Amino acid sequence: MLLAGPAHELAHSAISLVDSQATVYALNFYSPLVADQLRSGRKSATIRLGDKSGKYKKGMVVRVLCGVRFSPREHVFDAVIDKVEVKTLGELSPREIEHDNPEIRRTDEMGNFLGQLYNREIGPDDTVTVIRFSQIMNGPVVPGFRENEIF
Repeated sequence: MLLAGPAHELAHSAISLVDSQATVYALNFYSPLVADQLRSGRKSATIRLGDKSGKYKKGMVVRVLCGVRFSPREHVFDAVIDKVEVKTLGELSPREIEHDNPEIRRTDEMGNFLGQLYNREIGPDDTVTVIRFSQIMNGPVVPGFRENEIF
């Protein structure tokens, strides 16, 4: 069977997907407390030291994992990245900080927290990346997205 036009392009795309290796990206968290915050929906962002905008992009699907380095990790859920924003620690809003760590609100507290994670002093002029994400749920989760309810 010979395909032409859009059918050929679609078949070619499907074959390319099967033949190519997909890159899987992850957001890794090292604390068991974070796993509980993720599962409960209390944590919906991560603030990383440095500019990570080259690695993480809006719309990217990532695996959210918990576990210590060089050890097995727990797959908590898959997520879609909603927003990636690079700024200084001093520019962070209390809301951005709360989405990362529900226990703190101030930039100096966030600096201390990041300093413990990265084992160095973090100041208000250090560059950070705020990565907001949403859990990908199975099945219909939003009213209006079920069959026969769209319009």
